[in-house]
Amino acid sequence: MGTFATLVGLAAAICTTGANLPQLKKAWSTGQTDDISLNMLLVLSCGLALWVVYGVLKGDIVIILANAISLALLAALLCLKLQAHS
Repeated sequence: MGTFATLVGLAAAICTTGANLPQLKKAWSTGQTDDISLNMLLVLSCGLALWVVYGVLKGDIVIILANAISLALLAALLCLKLQAHS
């Protein structure tokens, strides 16, 4: 499958991407996002987008995919947050 470093990267990607799922599930099912900081979502989104760009520049598919998936999940959470405030 690749090097040990790739396996470590995949494990890290699964952990960090999976960490978003419980929050998204809760927000989706309850419609409540008051306890989620909008500033945190925006800063984390910027950070994930920068990681995707970094992955592209380095040609590292693990970095690209992990952060792009995390960014998509976070975008869904951000949409729920913004809908709740409108």
